[in-house]
Amino acid sequence: MSSHKAQNLLISPALSVQTLSDILRREGFAETEAAHLAKTFTDNSIDGVYTHGLNRFPRFVDLIRRGHVVPSAKPECTLAAGALEQWDGHLGAGILNACTATERAMVLAESHGLGCVGLANTNHWMRGGTYGWQAAERGFVFIGWTNTIANLPAWGAADCRLGNNPLVMAVPHEPGAVVLDMAQSQFSYGAMELAVEQQRKLSVPGGYDTAGHMTDDPRAILESQRPVPVGYWKGAGLSLMLDLLATLLSGGRSTADISQQTLEYGVSQVFIAIDLNQLGDRPALRGAVQSIIDDLHRSRPAKPDGVIRYPGEAVMARRAENQQRGIPVDAALWASIQAL
Repeated sequence: MSSHKAQNLLISPALSVQTLSDILRREGFAETEAAHLAKTFTDNSIDGVYTHGLNRFPRFVDLIRRGHVVPSAKPECTLAAGALEQWDGHLGAGILNACTATERAMVLAESHGLGCVGLANTNHWMRGGTYGWQAAERGFVFIGWTNTIANLPAWGAADCRLGNNPLVMAVPHEPGAVVLDMAQSQFSYGAMELAVEQQRKLSVPGGYDTAGHMTDDPRAILESQRPVPVGYWKGAGLSLMLDLLATLLSGGRSTADISQQTLEYGVSQVFIAIDLNQLGDRPALRGAVQSIIDDLHRSRPAKPDGVIRYPGEAVMARRAENQQRGIPVDAALWASIQAL
């Protein structure tokens, strides 16, 4: 759902980074942090995750101006217990806090084999896969997740009490890591909003309309606020467990607490890194991963033109294409960014 079609403009990555960085410096970020944020938003769009790249940037600036994202905030460790630490994000930029937490989890993993950082009082991390790639490209297995404001009904419910609580898992692999980045709703809200903009249906039914009928119409699902959990009752159960664990491991706020607000901020997240170097024979481990991938690729497509890919496999091709030709951006969106 991250493929963006029929856009009006092609923006060079360098222009995107410079434009976003200039805006963020005016909003109060130091030069280094502004550049980091600008590059991450840009990289998300380069990789084809437009919903959490440039498309999300105006909303991020709005949260800064409302005081829910604090440009000067720095995360700090509040509890250290061996391989487990709790950190307070102090409402800093979610991307910066998440990168810091991922780095710290890898440092802990180098000492203990496994490192876990629970991060409280932080903000939207944008594309969760960013941190899976960050760890996997350094040779670490990564597991991470975040809770959210209530935006997903429990199975059988008509109102939202769960979050769509994205979960990320990553495994090192060449030429590109295996990275699963999934919300607990069948389609993320960003994906449904993009489908509405592009005036297209969802590839499979993704929720209910206001009459309670399952539908592939993203506009009807956004209106009803009733997306379906992935795997139905299984996704609803997984969402609840991820919220419980994020709240407990971070010492932060739950989806129920966050949902007392009208906007999503002050969320709780977990970052786990596993150091494969401490498991011994790295060539054998790489061989095991390759064997599993090779077996997957031997799948017989259900359709003549079908392609079977592992999670994250298509990213490398989209990255190369968008770096070369430019990032496809809606003209109205780019104008709104320039006007910030």
